[in-house]
Amino acid sequence: MRIRLVATTAVAAGALTALSAVPAQAAEYSSALKIRGIQYDAPGRDSNRCSGGNTAEEYLTIKNYSRSTTVNLKGYVVKDAAGNRFTFTASHTLQPGDYVKLRGGNGSDSDTKNVVYRDNCNFMWNNDKDTIYVYKPSGSRADVHSYTANGSDADHNGYITYHG
Repeated sequence: MRIRLVATTAVAAGALTALSAVPAQAAEYSSALKIRGIQYDAPGRDSNRCSGGNTAEEYLTIKNYSRSTTVNLKGYVVKDAAGNRFTFTASHTLQPGDYVKLRGGNGSDSDTKNVVYRDNCNFMWNNDKDTIYVYKPSGSRADVHSYTANGSDADHNGYITYHG
């Protein structure tokens, strides 16, 4: 009887250890809103001029993976490891399965064209590697995604990384 009790306790302790070993970013999956992909190196020579530059060719695609919940992006924050940030200040709704491309540069935001512009002509994403975070208006993390220029998916979250 004592041997079974010790074995059961050891198995339970092992299961508890396995649960506590789950990476901190696992909590991100409580959100339906995820980074689907990124064009982090705009095609051509980088030029962050507002007129004639290619900043708008750098974009992040965020998708609503929910089957039934509409998400309003107002108040969501996107930032990178260096602290560059963008806050969705206007309402932009994503129906279930819908996505938005967050582009650099200036332009007209459009729900029907699935685009929001950062209204900033500086590049936000590094061409060699970066980590991107998406935060809910409450401040909790909705998603995180890391990439490198050679196409590795450091966080292994399975999302497509686009490269120009």
